[in-house]
Amino acid sequence: MEFAKLKQVIAEVLNVDPEEITMETTFMEDLGADSLDVFQIIMGIEEEFDIEIPAQKAEHIATVEEAVDLIKSSIAASEE
Repeated sequence: MEFAKLKQVIAEVLNVDPEEITMETTFMEDLGADSLDVFQIIMGIEEEFDIEIPAQKAEHIATVEEAVDLIKSSIAASEE
């Protein structure tokens, strides 16, 4: 479920086809995102999932899979 929602956020920010996005997709190399695009994706994630992602963790997100893992851990932490 997180992956499907994340694909929509990425597709909206970067104006790409959600079908192009896989777990192995990298934001900068595969999708051509720059640091501002990644920041907008992080903001979209926070809004969509109602979580807060610390800046130091967000800086290290390179792939869609890393973003999904971060979303899952943030959701789990907020439920504790």
